Amino acid sequence: MNPLPQHGKPTQPLRYFVIVMLVTFVALLVSAGVRATPGVLMVPLQNELGWSRASISFTAGVGIFLYGLVGPFAAAVMQSLGIRYTLIGALSLIGGAAFLSLWMTQPWQFLITWGVLSGLGTGAVAMVLGATVVNRWFVLRRGTMIGLLAASTATGSLLFLPALAALAHTGGWHAPVLAVSLSCLALIPLVAFFMLEHPADYGLRPHGAPHNYVQPIQPPGSPVRLTLTTFAQAIKQRNFWLLSFTFFICGFTTNGLIGTHFIAICADHGDLAPWNA
Repeated sequence: MNPLPQHGKPTQPLRYFVIVMLVTFVALLVSAGVRATPGVLMVPLQNELGWSRASISFTAGVGIFLYGLVGPFAAAVMQSLGIRYTLIGALSLIGGAAFLSLWMTQPWQFLITWGVLSGLGTGAVAMVLGATVVNRWFVLRRGTMIGLLAASTATGSLLFLPALAALAHTGGWHAPVLAVSLSCLALIPLVAFFMLEHPADYGLRPHGAPHNYVQPIQPPGSPVRLTLTTFAQAIKQRNFWLLSFTFFICGFTTNGLIGTHFIAICADHGDLAPWNA
């Protein structure tokens, strides 16, 4: 029986792997904070602009829908244009949309900036980013690395929600919006200088790859065509539908219901009386 292939050492120097993981983690963390922001804005927008909760919720729903829809297309764009340029474009879109929303006075403006534009941007800074980075940079311990990056979603909510809520309480809805915009825009130089594409660009192999490792060939075609072709193959698989159903339930309940309405329902029950006042 042939022995298993010998894997190389955990690629040297390790600082490249640490850098790419840290930049990806921070980007996902900020994106999670952005997606949690509409829930923070619901009560201040109701109080200050007189908007209905239904219109604010609709915008949050559009953003969550696009967040999920854009993922496969974003993965194909990363294959064609590279992770760095895709991430810079997404962060610019999120930060710019949030900044423009500082002057909004009508619900449709909130829908365009925080629903459509922010949804498109955060859809590219989601777990599809983590999966792409891990698949490029790791052969061993991919599950562990994906788990670490997935933790950024909970970490982002844990860090951003209290801070954004405090800003909204003291400075109205403009304060958290400005904070989100500046966070995204400040992250762009970090991505531009430190986001790495392929290990081979630096004379390295993916972590744990054998010495005869060959980098997978990029599939030809435009991002849209590549996405649709892959989707047509995926829908024939039972596992695809099982994963889609479970992620739908998770997104609908966690992000769509609890994440969006939790603060508002606390206000309804008098738990945020000083805020309402």
